[in-house]
Amino acid sequence: MVFSSTLFIFFFLPLVLLSYLLAGRKFRNLLLLIASLVFYAWGEPVYVAVMLFSIVANYFFGLGIGRIQERGERGGWALCWAVLANIGLLCFFKYADLLRPYLASIEWLAPAMQQSHLPMGISFFTFQAISYVVDVYRKVTPPQRNILNMGLFIALFPKLMAGPIVRYHDIVGQLTKRTVLMEDFATGVERFIFGLSKKVLIANPLGNMADMVFALQVSTLSTFTAWLGIICYTLQLYFDFSGYSDMAIGLGRMFGFSFLENFNYPYISRSIQEFWRRWHISLSNWFRDYLYIPLGGNRLGPIRTSVNLLIVFFFCGMWHGASWNFIAWGLLHGFFLMLERGVFGRTLQAAPLPLRHIYFLFVIMNTWVFFRLDNLPHIWTYLSALYGFTSSHAIHPVIHVAMDLSFYFTLIAGVILAMPIYPYCTRLLSSVRMVSSISKVVVSSMSLLKICLLGVLFLFSSTSLIVGAYNPFIYFRF
Repeated sequence: MVFSSTLFIFFFLPLVLLSYLLAGRKFRNLLLLIASLVFYAWGEPVYVAVMLFSIVANYFFGLGIGRIQERGERGGWALCWAVLANIGLLCFFKYADLLRPYLASIEWLAPAMQQSHLPMGISFFTFQAISYVVDVYRKVTPPQRNILNMGLFIALFPKLMAGPIVRYHDIVGQLTKRTVLMEDFATGVERFIFGLSKKVLIANPLGNMADMVFALQVSTLSTFTAWLGIICYTLQLYFDFSGYSDMAIGLGRMFGFSFLENFNYPYISRSIQEFWRRWHISLSNWFRDYLYIPLGGNRLGPIRTSVNLLIVFFFCGMWHGASWNFIAWGLLHGFFLMLERGVFGRTLQAAPLPLRHIYFLFVIMNTWVFFRLDNLPHIWTYLSALYGFTSSHAIHPVIHVAMDLSFYFTLIAGVILAMPIYPYCTRLLSSVRMVSSISKVVVSSMSLLKICLLGVLFLFSSTSLIVGAYNPFIYFRF
């Protein structure tokens, strides 16, 4: 089950919200845990056992580390076992295709390797579990002694499928004490509708065009078609992923949880450093706190810093998928981060802002080619097409037909909404409230306009889902 489905929007979510309202404080966590497991089991009936194993194992890992430290010991060996168990679980499923030729010969592993399948969301909830045991080891937080709360932390359905990666110390207080105010609930509904609209009305149509372009024979691409494909894919990734994060944050607010932001208009960045402060913030913060800083961060000199960056982004690529293209994508980002910490970075800082932004867009769109295509020879051919090294100069008829008025409108809307227009309008409305003479009339009109806008967005999004329009879930492999 995914958020952008009629089953979730018109059946599952209303039923859970009503049950949550009637359950009372004592049973709300139990209700949410059951709902989360049902949500996961709907698409992964077998692999819910993996989720339950992660909950139980990390519950006891946390207790074990806590008890060892109560005896005056550090508990480092227990932490190592906990991290290895979580990473081992992730690697077994995520990298099964790479491991299959080597492990299929082992008799008792052969059936599992033949039937292996990537459980949805395993990369997200595994990293959350690791954050928990590390936080307990560091004494940032005491071990969770209520297995129900532990289960809810790992399995909570709003953040389960596509993040954000919520760290234990950021949410532990909300597991036991939270209040759902009407204002928070309304904000959550608003955020969910905006996220749904980003996913259904912008990401899906642009993704459809990107898929059509990338489905063509790479050798037949014209330069225009190649750029059209990567531009659409660049926007699809942002609106799809940030749309899911918006829906997750909105759902969390409906149930009294406050998740940290995961995207902050990354395509207005002027460097790759700035991009990673704005893109998938929960993942970049996780790697910073649990890998980059423990490796030494930038405290051990420029050479060691560069090595640490490459290590972090090698694993960042591996986190996204067991394929050489993801590793190359991660190392490319690590390479440009290295460059920006040296002379090139200082030169870039002195350059005019438009030039810095052009540099960023050039790098990010080229690296998305590595992210999109899993065949390295096809990647080089596609990059060649981007820069005119192609024998084809005509737009493919299928692409030409698809470039109708609706597509152009969606593309322009995607470009505009990738910029911080909404925060600007929000600040403008706040400043209007400060003017006493006309504020009541204007604020009331703006509030009514926003309600109407939300209604229209929800109507169009729901209609698109009901008629069965193109609606992929691109996070199955994550």
